[in-house]
Amino acid sequence: MAQPLEGLTAIVTGAGRGLGRAEALELARLGAQVVVNDYGQPGRDGSGEASAAPAEGVVAEIRAAGGTAVAHLGDVADHAQARALVHLAVETYGKLDILVNNAGILRDRMVFSMTEDEWDSVIRVHLKGHFNTTHFAAAHWRERSKAAGGPVHGRIVNTSSEAFLAGSAGQPNYAAAKGGIVGLTTSTALALGKYGVTANAICPRARTRMTEDVFAALPAHQGGQGPTDGRLDALAPEHVAPLVGYLASPAAARVNGQLLVVHGGMVAIAERPRIAAKFDTTKEVFSFEELDDLLTPYYAQRPAGETFAAAEVLGLKHG
Repeated sequence: MAQPLEGLTAIVTGAGRGLGRAEALELARLGAQVVVNDYGQPGRDGSGEASAAPAEGVVAEIRAAGGTAVAHLGDVADHAQARALVHLAVETYGKLDILVNNAGILRDRMVFSMTEDEWDSVIRVHLKGHFNTTHFAAAHWRERSKAAGGPVHGRIVNTSSEAFLAGSAGQPNYAAAKGGIVGLTTSTALALGKYGVTANAICPRARTRMTEDVFAALPAHQGGQGPTDGRLDALAPEHVAPLVGYLASPAAARVNGQLLVVHGGMVAIAERPRIAAKFDTTKEVFSFEELDDLLTPYYAQRPAGETFAAAEVLGLKHG
């Protein structure tokens, strides 16, 4: 019986550890040929010497399980290296069908303390890294579609975060990057749909080296610690990977421009922000006094610090 991704080629960025590793293993299990990208720096803040070990270790796991994979050690935030990554997939396996953007770093600090470099570095890796790989993959699919005279199989799965949905006080750079990724995703979905390409974003909640401090600070019932009785951790990356496999498959052809929250056996589809209230001026232009009369009472009766309705409905916390 054919596997759902048999004959398809996938790139997974940041796939040496955590979520990316779980996603690469799942895509390979479903039959894809996988290009495992990881720059290999040990620090979650992007510090330390780059290493081939993380990417090559995952490639070895895939091959040991009977799958097909090759490693790429480049920095996806570098435009030329992102081009080389897509080129490697096409040169090695003949084409690219799936792009999973996962690579990222953290440099957390309150907005009043954050340095310019802490801002720029996180935006660079997350947002520019997503753009770089998307740019070259999109060009590849557009060319293939023109040559074929019709749609091709192209799938992009981007990684956003609940930090974008519900806010994260100590992560203004990370939250901004993750919000930007949602905008990039919806724009890409509109631009590439006619070529048969879909683009979706996920907000995964998983216990990895990037989030270990966040979850360690939570009470046990909210995922502050993993199970001690041998059960799979509700925040294990393995809960996220099946959704990525589905979105990468032909079965998800009608899923495009969507944002999905996923963790611990749950998938929630987030709606775009909706209008919560509307006020019209009784004059040609609003005056300060009229806005004060309309808006101040409205916000006075709503919870302080309220954010998007999606965050309220899902009961989300940042992660």
